[in-house]
Amino acid sequence: QVQLVESGGGLVQAGGSLTLSCAASGSIFSIDGMGWYRQVPLKQRELVAIISSGGTANYGDFVKGRFTISRDNAKNTVYLQMNSLKDEDTGVYYCKAVRVRKYGSIIYIDYWGQGTQVTVSS
Repeated sequence: QVQLVESGGGLVQAGGSLTLSCAASGSIFSIDGMGWYRQVPLKQRELVAIISSGGTANYGDFVKGRFTISRDNAKNTVYLQMNSLKDEDTGVYYCKAVRVRKYGSIIYIDYWGQGTQVTVSS
């Protein structure tokens, strides 16, 4: 079974920074995309940022240059550096691995992490 383990969430003051990490494990042959989504109060889950295996990144409109996603393909790990955090960034941040292929398989499956809480206080 593929597992995604997230870390780095917590409490930060408005204007501060946090770095989230997500490591995928479990006999993985390849992962097409790795990214972060978030669930904030009163909103549907939304894309924060996603990065392809080749390094192409896409961000949610609300990011506006504040966040940077990066990836270590050798470690199957994705990072999200969040700067200039705002109150409205408070929520649960979920890691997602898109189109994961395991060794010995021809099937591609998406996986989600359990989520990590980010709380921004003013």
